[in-house]
This record gives sequence, structure tokens and C-alpha cells, in this order.
Amino acid sequence: MSVFPMLVVVAEAGLLIAALILLIPIAVLWIECGVSVFSRTKPDRVSSADKPRIAVLVPAHNEATGIRPVLQGLLAQLSNDDQLVVIADNCTDETAEVARSTGATVIERQDETRRGKGYALDYGMQFLSANPPDVVILMDADCLAQPGALAQIAQQAIATNRPVQALYLMEQPADPKPKDAVSALAFLVKNQVRPTGLTQLNLPCLLTGTGMAFPWPVLQKAALASGNIVEDMQLGVDLAIDGYPAQFCGTARVTGLLPQQQHAAKSQRTRWEHGHLQTIVTQVPKLLKAALIQRRLDLLALALELSVPPLSLLVMGWIALTGLAVIAGLLGASWLPTLLLSLAGGMMIVAVLAGWFRFGRTVLPAQTLLSIPLYLLWKIPLYLAFLFKPQTEWVRTDRDAVE
Repeated sequence: MSVFPMLVVVAEAGLLIAALILLIPIAVLWIECGVSVFSRTKPDRVSSADKPRIAVLVPAHNEATGIRPVLQGLLAQLSNDDQLVVIADNCTDETAEVARSTGATVIERQDETRRGKGYALDYGMQFLSANPPDVVILMDADCLAQPGALAQIAQQAIATNRPVQALYLMEQPADPKPKDAVSALAFLVKNQVRPTGLTQLNLPCLLTGTGMAFPWPVLQKAALASGNIVEDMQLGVDLAIDGYPAQFCGTARVTGLLPQQQHAAKSQRTRWEHGHLQTIVTQVPKLLKAALIQRRLDLLALALELSVPPLSLLVMGWIALTGLAVIAGLLGASWLPTLLLSLAGGMMIVAVLAGWFRFGRTVLPAQTLLSIPLYLLWKIPLYLAFLFKPQTEWVRTDRDAVE
């Protein structure tokens, strides 16, 4: 056999394997989005008689310009028996003073070597241990909890003895660019559409960083003190393996704001997506092993959920692989990989459109979809940086003013 036919055979095999591997996360996305379309969730009524004692922990690093409305919104949802604790972590501004002026309890932490949200949360948990609450809710200092959200997730956490993740969405800045709308759409698919589908299938979800409620004994067992740049994902995986998989509460809403500044938006996406990719590499095998040893379907489902990369990277990978498959077909290789990839592409398009139509069409107009190619071009340097210099340290995103 000559060299060229051998190369064709190798290319066929490689492309077929790659197509089958790519089909797995796309099929997961397709199932989750498809099932979510049929959801009809109504908010549970919260009874004041059953209301647990709540402690809200808010880690804050140099958040003086925007933390006041966040804390005021949280305090409006808390009773006299509850606590709002701000951890002013390595602050060089007036974060602590502003937080105290709202009536929140403020503890200050200075440690230049152990930096990051995980260390701040661990410090807050040590403070709470003197008078433990029934439920601990973790909130970011730049996110607003909608009225009633705290009571909903707290009561659900107590009723199920499991972590609860509120619906966490990002709003566009005051002067949005086309990529902001696409970014908001990607966030909606990841944080609303897919968890809703998992809930319909009675499966656990991932934690998304803010608006998270935990029964005190559950969170007390967790190893929080780390510099992990996506500590929420890691926490969700660890608790799931220990028998406390997180569940989604789509009727309790928390909102953040996409950064107006270009460099801040890039920094934020880099931290999130580099951390996501690192977590896929390290935690999917861990979940698969635990699912096999413990014989738990929910851990297998969580491993599959975590294996879905950021949507933009999934689309980029599909485009690149499909292009290679078409070239190989034109050179005489089998068209089977191209057919499989065409099927995968159709499934991905249907999944995103279904999620947008069910949950996003009222806030994200159809022309948002036309900006996806520009958004993908904006993301290419971010993924190239992961190959050559992945971000491994926590870096705070610069804030816009919060009103």
C-alpha cells in the first residue's frame, strides 16, 4: 500500500473518532435544551413558619463603588434572626466602611499570599462557626438578588438537605455591543436552559458561583480554602461526590452585569473559561471514577454535564473538525465523519434556538444570533491563550458602577 492511501485511512479513523467524541457533549446539550422547552416551573410558596435562620456571606475585594445597593437588596430580604456578613478581603479601598454603613456585619482579612474567593469564604465560615445558622447563602458583591430569592433557596436547601443554585443571569451594560448580547445568550443557555433541562430529568446541576444556598452541616464539611479560579465548580463536584449534589431553583433569580470595559470583559471571560477547561480536564475523570465506584447515575450525569465545553469553543471545534472532514472527503476519504458532524451541527443549532425561543426571545432579539460569528472571532485569542499560557490565579474583574 502506498503512502497516500495509508494517510487517507489514518485520517478517516482519526476524524471518525474525533466526530464521535464531539458528538457526546453536543448530544448532552441537545437533550438538556430539548427537555427544558417543556418545563413549566412555578415558584414554591415560602412559609414564614418554616423559614430557616440564614447567614449570607459576601466576599468582597475592593467593591466600594458598587456594593451598597447589593447589600441593601440583601438586607431587605433578611429578618432580625438572619445575618449578612461581608468579608472585606485584602481591600485597599473603603469596602469595609461602606458595607458597615448599610448595617451589614463586616470582617476584614489581609493575606497577600492566600488570595482568592475560596480563602475569603473559608474565613467567613470560621466566623459563623461561633453561632452557626441553618443555611449559608453565598453571594457575590456585584450581584443583585431579586425579591424573595433568598427565602426560596434557603427553604429548598433545608427541605432537601442539598445545595441549591439559584438562576444566575447576566444583564447587558448600559451601552451594549453586539458581543454583549451573544455573551448574555451563552450565559442564558448555560445557566438557565441547561439546568432547567436537568431539573426536568431529576438530575443535579453545577454550581455557578453566586446565589448558592447550603445547609450548614453540608458546607461546613467542604474544603473552601483554595485559590481555584472557578471554586464554585470545584465545590459542586466535591459535594456531589460526598453525596450532596446541587439542585437548581429556576424561580429564584440573581443577576450580574456584563462589564462595559473591553479589558474587563476579556479578563472575566478568560478566568471563567480557562477555569472551566481546567476543571473539565481534572474533574470529569474524577466524577466518572466516583460514579463507577458508587454506582450513581447522578454522578455520571454530572460528569457529562461538566464535559460540555463553553458554547463558543464547542462551535469553534465543530467548525474546524467539519472543515477537515470535508477536505478529507474531497481527497478520497469516507464521508461518514462529515455526515456525523453535519448531524451534530444540526443538533447544536436546534438546541440553541430552542433554548433561546423558550427562555430568551423576549429579552434577546433574533438579530442577536447574527452576531455570533463576530463573538467567536473575539474568543479565539482567549482559547489560544489557554494552550500556551492558561490562567491559574484568581484575578478580580474590574467593575462598572452599580445602580
